[in-house]
Amino acid sequence: MSEMVLSIRGLEKSYVAGAGRLNVLRGVDLDLSPGEIVGLIGPSGSGKSSLLHAAGLLEHPDAGRITVLGLDCTDLPDRDRTRVRLATIGFVYQFHHLLPEFSALDNVALPLMIAGQSKAAARQRADELLKELGLGERMGHQPAQLSGGEQQRVAVARALANSPRLLLADEPTGNLDPSTSNAVFENLYELARRTGVAALVATHNLELARHMDRVFALRDGHLEEQFRP
Repeated sequence: MSEMVLSIRGLEKSYVAGAGRLNVLRGVDLDLSPGEIVGLIGPSGSGKSSLLHAAGLLEHPDAGRITVLGLDCTDLPDRDRTRVRLATIGFVYQFHHLLPEFSALDNVALPLMIAGQSKAAARQRADELLKELGLGERMGHQPAQLSGGEQQRVAVARALANSPRLLLADEPTGNLDPSTSNAVFENLYELARRTGVAALVATHNLELARHMDRVFALRDGHLEEQFRP
């Protein structure tokens, strides 16, 4: 049996809210296998982003364990958590967060160079990814010269540039019109399938969620499996 890419047990997270505390995660359990694409649905404020941030080692949970590729990362010092994150995890957000002064090509190549690849190798990898996403004629453009859908495709390419084993996407098409949203999701889905990455995708779009292997809803801090397409 393949080793789980992500394993979460008993995850709890709360925040100070007014005079009390808001419990957004109450003992969440979740496993992601290699190549599996899992949807995460729920209203705003239900804890989807908190779960993704904890899974991506960006925030410390109040309780519970987070294991990535067999390594228990829960109590790792921040330096080691950063190392695991850079080597293993890719992120796509609702807003692309591209660097405005860089071309699409260099926005994708930059994380590869930070990871130690030569500029030539990084740009070659970026070139390949952007062409796969239909941006072969647009890779020399800066973000402001690209449409919203094109910007988000660049963000997808950047997230997958380092060949992560785990992809975490937080409303990756939430800022796009329905037609563009469907096209970008299809690109994300197909590229994730080809690369074999395990993906956890938070979305409000139930139609998109139905294309995934499993779908969970966050309700009252708990995960409830909704359906398997």
